[in-house]
Amino acid sequence: MQGMGFLAAATLGLAALIGAAAQAAPAHGIAMHGAPALEPGFRALPYANPEAPKGGRIVFGEVGGFDSLNPYIVKGRAPWAVRTLTVESLMGRSWDEPFSLYGLLAESVETPPDRSWVAFTLRPEARFSDGSPVTLDDVIWSMRTLGEKGRPGFRSSWRKVSAVERLGPRTVRFRFSEPDREMPLILGLRPILKKDRFAGRDFDETTLEPLIGSGPYVVDAFEPGRFISFRRNPDYWGAHLGLNAGRHNFDEVRYEYFKDDNARFEAFKAGLITIFRESDPVRWAQGYDFAAVREGLVVKEEIPSGRPSGMTGFVFNTRRPPFDDRRVRQALALAFDFEWINRTLHGGAYERIHSFFGNSELGFRGPLGADEARILGPHAAALAPEARSGAFAWPRSDGSGRNRANLRRARDLLAEAGWRVRDGVLRDADGRPLRFEILLSGPQYEAAAAVFADALRVLGVEARLRMVDPAQYQQRLTHYDYDMIVAGWAMSLSPGNEQRFYWGREGVRQPGTRNYMGVDDPAVEAAVDALLAAEDRPTFVAAARALDRALTTGVYVIPLWRSPVSRLAHRADLRHPERLPLYGDWTGFLPDVWWQEPR
Repeated sequence: MQGMGFLAAATLGLAALIGAAAQAAPAHGIAMHGAPALEPGFRALPYANPEAPKGGRIVFGEVGGFDSLNPYIVKGRAPWAVRTLTVESLMGRSWDEPFSLYGLLAESVETPPDRSWVAFTLRPEARFSDGSPVTLDDVIWSMRTLGEKGRPGFRSSWRKVSAVERLGPRTVRFRFSEPDREMPLILGLRPILKKDRFAGRDFDETTLEPLIGSGPYVVDAFEPGRFISFRRNPDYWGAHLGLNAGRHNFDEVRYEYFKDDNARFEAFKAGLITIFRESDPVRWAQGYDFAAVREGLVVKEEIPSGRPSGMTGFVFNTRRPPFDDRRVRQALALAFDFEWINRTLHGGAYERIHSFFGNSELGFRGPLGADEARILGPHAAALAPEARSGAFAWPRSDGSGRNRANLRRARDLLAEAGWRVRDGVLRDADGRPLRFEILLSGPQYEAAAAVFADALRVLGVEARLRMVDPAQYQQRLTHYDYDMIVAGWAMSLSPGNEQRFYWGREGVRQPGTRNYMGVDDPAVEAAVDALLAAEDRPTFVAAARALDRALTTGVYVIPLWRSPVSRLAHRADLRHPERLPLYGDWTGFLPDVWWQEPR
């Protein structure tokens, strides 16, 4: 009987496997929910110009430097462009859709309805930049190595892979150990590197030897701290794909490095760099009256976006007291006078960030609804009353600079938390002063931090500004060695596994995550779980709103500001299609679909 039971179970298991395989079929693309918008054999992405001319160069300016050319490990600082220009993945993204992928190194993707596994079939013509073929060995090695030695975001998702199976000379299947509808897309976007490049060397050690990828560019020349130049590969294997039509048009993409933003802007005015993203709205309005603009050699553009606001703000490290007390965080948030800062420092050009997924359908709104409550489960009751009622809002002032009403509310909250002013200093019951450090790595937020510190002084709180160089800042960031920092999280319309990397409780102690505030909240964990398991868009939206509500009302961050547009100044002969992607000026737009008009 025992043998018969085993045989029956095996038969049922085989039948289930056959059934799942029967429901899956190779496809040219995959979407997080529903089907991808573009049909097989599409000519080009909707925001690319397949007739764009090839040639020319574009020169960016960056602040800081680099000491590594491997951007996939914790150690070192590597240029971001190494990822986007020289390395490819099995699939490529369309930034005109919330989250859809189309075959790149892989000619097809296959996954069952429950997405318990995914199979990729490589294109036979796929080649690395040295001319060697991209093989399953390279794919499997890249997935496993990044999952074991790469940045924490790679590691956390790799733990969900339970098996790797070769199904032929060009097809590999990955099975998953737990439900996660995003995993097929995550693996589709994993960078694929040449395995032999790392023979006899440690992957997780910094190196200035360029990686070998299959992308349209190769590293041409560089000098750490000064510049890096990427040259378009004339033998690029993927130039014939519709996914690449009208993209990768410049012969050279170059990045010049500068000590600070002022030096970078002066280099742009002098013509040493050819495109400039402007982050200062006052300078945008008043600082572009120079010869190249007057003569029409430089033009200004504002690029709108449909993506969420994301979050940028003063971040409390809740691993350290007294920031582990929400009342203290609320009180300090009341002391931050956004309206006055925006008027005096930025000419009123910004709008305040209201939540992590604001400016989109994913942002929470109104009272806690039934869908969100079901997702949060028993943790919904633990949310603050104003979070459940929908009455939560960031403090507002009249913009006069006095902010008295909010400071009075802040004093009451601090007193409730056990803090009282004695001899002009805010102290706890044991006489310890409320004193902390705001760690900064550049001047961008220094003025706002100074104004904030002055306001805190009125409450008897001492906030010291500490400016450190980028290398030291990155080291302290990696190990959460700070009281308060300014940090930002860009958000997409398809949040997924990266949310675990941002807010997962493992990041409270594990170095190198982006859980900078030390969130350890079961409501956040439940919302992320629901986000990853959602099988349809309405459930997904409810999960995102639940996550947004828990994060925002937890007061882990004092939100700063956002611009509804991206401001670009560039040489007049640099062009892009009139049709903009849904995500605007983001990954996949610049320099991807730009070109230089022939002279």
